Amino acid sequence: MDRDKTKQLHKAVQPYAKSNNAKSIFQMINTIIPLVGLWILAYVVVDKSIWGALGISLVASFFAVRTFIIFHDCTHGSFFKNKKLNATVGTITGILTMFGYSKWRHEHLIHHASSSNLDQRGVGDIWMMTIDEYVAASKWQKIGYRLYRNPIVMFGLGPLFLILVANRKNRKGARRNERINTYLINAILVAGYGTIIYFLGLTSFLVVSAFSMYVAAMLGIWLFYIQHTFEDSYFEEKDEWNYVKAAVDGSSYYKLPAVFQWLTGNIGFHHVHHLAPRIPNYELEHAHEHTPPLQHATTITLKLSLASIKFKLYDTEKYDFITFKQLPKRIRKTGMKPVLPIKKVI
Repeated sequence: MDRDKTKQLHKAVQPYAKSNNAKSIFQMINTIIPLVGLWILAYVVVDKSIWGALGISLVASFFAVRTFIIFHDCTHGSFFKNKKLNATVGTITGILTMFGYSKWRHEHLIHHASSSNLDQRGVGDIWMMTIDEYVAASKWQKIGYRLYRNPIVMFGLGPLFLILVANRKNRKGARRNERINTYLINAILVAGYGTIIYFLGLTSFLVVSAFSMYVAAMLGIWLFYIQHTFEDSYFEEKDEWNYVKAAVDGSSYYKLPAVFQWLTGNIGFHHVHHLAPRIPNYELEHAHEHTPPLQHATTITLKLSLASIKFKLYDTEKYDFITFKQLPKRIRKTGMKPVLPIKKVI
């Protein structure tokens, strides 16, 4: 994709990069009210049926994901036209989803500015090693990486680390307003959940709030993973990196059934979102449908997305992801010598 075409593509989607206050308010109504209502219903039911409460909490977790998309749009300044309104709604939805608005906004904007750039990884990204990096890594680095990329760790323990540790502390060098925002959200969460535990009991809290937020965090990590980890995903060194190409070729179109597309706030159109982050979630599908070049982005179905769990390392020579099992063969072809025999590492 040459520079003229990338500019034209970026320009083509700009008409959709406009928030609509009426649509945004309606989305808050059909998202946040059901979320809170489901939580209340689950707490009412939990004493009579734990399984019934778990079922309701499971449905609530999807509305929590949809609430996160509102939070996400606010961090991009795309949900409302007013900056302060975005910050206010972003903080409220951050409380509901257990995310620090100001902190996450800072890190996520860096992610957008450096996505698929091999020389600027590390902030707001899933840890990804290239073949060369893995081969040159120490024994403990390899073990750590394999554990990190293990589905049980990433999608099982990852949600706990995200909502209990990563989201609860400020980043190094955070400004005063950002730190205060994190402290405020943490204080409200402690007070709110503490009140629930005091009056309704620890079991009720774990079955309803804790379970729904755990599942929501797991779904969030899964969506983020699949949107950037697919076989022919785009990664390039800084000198050759192109923002538009990174958006269209480095982000997938996760084609979901209509109900899941709605519950996930259209975030499956991730290639459109990375191309123009100021497009609110309710306009992403329209931008995709009316911009023909975007329809050629890598399409990932539910079935294909499950297969993507196996991808672990990126080959900068062939521009694709490979599995750990494929690594020895790739090494033999390139003549690289691993620091350790691959089979002896976990």
